[in-house]
Amino acid sequence: MMMLRSTILFGAFVLSACSQQEATAPDQESNQTQTDVQETLQLVLGSGIDLEYMDTSVAPGDDFYRYVNGTWLANTQIPADQSNYGAFSVLADEAEEHLRTLIEEAAAADAAIGSDLQKVGDFYQSFMNENLIENLGSNPLAVSLSEIAAVTNKDEMMQVMTAMNYIGVQMPFGFYIDVDERQTDQYVPNVSQSGLGLPDRDWYLVSDNETYANARRAYSNYIDQLMSLAGFPNGEEVADSVLQIENRIAQAHWDRVQNRQRELTYNKLTIADLQDLAPSIDWAATMQGLGMFTDEFIISQPSYFEEFGNIWSEVRLAQWKNYTSFKLINAFASFLSQDFVDAEFTFEGGVLSGLEENRPRWKRGVDTVDSALGEIVGKLYVERYFQEEAKVRMDQLIENLRDGFRVGIDGLEWMTDATKAEAQDKLAKFTTKIGYPDEWKDYSGLDVMENDLVGNVMRSRRFEHNREVSKLGQPIDRGEWYMTPHTVNAYYNPNMNEIVFPAAILQPPFFNVEADDAVNYGAIGAVIGHEFSHGFDDQGRKSDGDGMLRDWWTEADARAFSERADALVAQYNQFEVLPGKYLNGAFTLGENIGDLSGLAVAYKAYQLSLDGEEAPVIDGFTGDQRFFMGWGQVWRRLYRDENLEVRITSDPHSHSEARANGVLRNIDIWYEAFDVKEDDALYLPPSQRVKIW
Repeated sequence: MMMLRSTILFGAFVLSACSQQEATAPDQESNQTQTDVQETLQLVLGSGIDLEYMDTSVAPGDDFYRYVNGTWLANTQIPADQSNYGAFSVLADEAEEHLRTLIEEAAAADAAIGSDLQKVGDFYQSFMNENLIENLGSNPLAVSLSEIAAVTNKDEMMQVMTAMNYIGVQMPFGFYIDVDERQTDQYVPNVSQSGLGLPDRDWYLVSDNETYANARRAYSNYIDQLMSLAGFPNGEEVADSVLQIENRIAQAHWDRVQNRQRELTYNKLTIADLQDLAPSIDWAATMQGLGMFTDEFIISQPSYFEEFGNIWSEVRLAQWKNYTSFKLINAFASFLSQDFVDAEFTFEGGVLSGLEENRPRWKRGVDTVDSALGEIVGKLYVERYFQEEAKVRMDQLIENLRDGFRVGIDGLEWMTDATKAEAQDKLAKFTTKIGYPDEWKDYSGLDVMENDLVGNVMRSRRFEHNREVSKLGQPIDRGEWYMTPHTVNAYYNPNMNEIVFPAAILQPPFFNVEADDAVNYGAIGAVIGHEFSHGFDDQGRKSDGDGMLRDWWTEADARAFSERADALVAQYNQFEVLPGKYLNGAFTLGENIGDLSGLAVAYKAYQLSLDGEEAPVIDGFTGDQRFFMGWGQVWRRLYRDENLEVRITSDPHSHSEARANGVLRNIDIWYEAFDVKEDDALYLPPSQRVKIW
């Protein structure tokens, strides 16, 4: 699904240490001064810097990322079943172990049929029943495959394809239900381009890239192998059909930079409009087949749908049947016998991710249960592992960051008062969600059986599809979450102007209760600031405090913003990710603005927290130095080359080295803190440093 919700990627943010007011209260008899408190903190608290991970042979002005993380980067191995590994992985692994405990307890429980525990336990048992799964082979897909084989015309083909959408099978277009960006009191269906098995259109269209060429060959072999395993005698023919169709689809796809432009992807059309755009398809029947009985839709890429109409009419029915059969088998390969699992892993895990071995079965089982029953598992997680006081402390830090952002807006020299007033109004209207939903999703209508893995997956996907389309015509559910509580991440939702922080991120290692505030503001504070900043990045700035997509900028201010954004694009275009391969600064612009502005706002909040006092020196580092080191160590991460290849074309976040170094070279205080000089590699002249918020 293509949803305009911006995340921090791997959510490097948690809680702030207690404020100095909390350190002295409620003991009213104490006569400690602010300086006394800071001296006490210096004795009691550590710096929060992982000193053993630093490489002090590297000058901070040459490569701050390796100055802070160099020893860790040199001595750490990526686990064989992971495509990248970093500081965040500690939390992700811990959350996964917690889920395993909860799910295995549910599986061992004698729970009543229909209860939440029964659903969780039996879903997991169905995944772990390897003997039954091996004996079944591809038989669980036999009915669906026979439905495809029985199709006699393209109208029937489209009906079958829409039915496949219900169970999570990829088709040439996808859909989701979301708040209407120009009428934020109602839901609207969004329909967008889809249909590709490789990471991005470039992997089909760029001819002089060896990685892409190898991936295309491996994809063809994978299709052939999967179809042969399922008993099809024409695996090579199916592969040819799939690649011919996907090549044409790729040519019609909008590129990743176009797809970020919110005003371009908001195209409200009626069924009649869509019928005129692509007359070869019965769109009324298609949308109703998807359960969407409404006359208006947001069509993200109109020109794609126009061309897809041509593709649909020109491609032979037999090829569409081949395409759909493969997409079905591919969507369920990981739930079939081991030969299917191995084939999928060789392509998805090996070719595209560089993994050395598949994840253990219990991990894949936990993921499967989580995907289907996320908020049941989330409720169990919160009851067992979440500390409620974390919500109170998180509220405090968020408001500190909001104050820092408010001060930052007032201090902008390039923005007029009229636009500042609109920005302040939007900032004031930000809502926050912390930990977990106030109301949990109801799964009572979902049947789960202990010995029916593929059936469980199909029913759960159909259940979620129906939950989504049932929103149409209903009031906006402003309490809905789009991440589970045990997800180690966060997001900003522009249509509701909200920032959301799941429970799993509100803990170490990103927040260190035994460290002073400098590191916590530089790490968690900066990433909370990142989420705030998404409301004001190059796309977030296009909606107002009520989530409405409207232009609230003066022409001069919009031009000044764009000039600064363009300068940031040029900077990030220079980051070499792999030999001869660079970041796309326009594609990663929103996340880069989030990082830059988030860190700048966090620094303002940190300074406000000092209340005019000077921070202590701890472990030989000043408060300002620790603040920036807190930022740098959050992003330590190793990647496999294959993973980086995919990220360049599909991930709007810059890689960790660029996230750490790219921001700092634009912040004046960092130069002062580490005495960075003109001959240092990261030095930028003051005139070239970008300040947006």
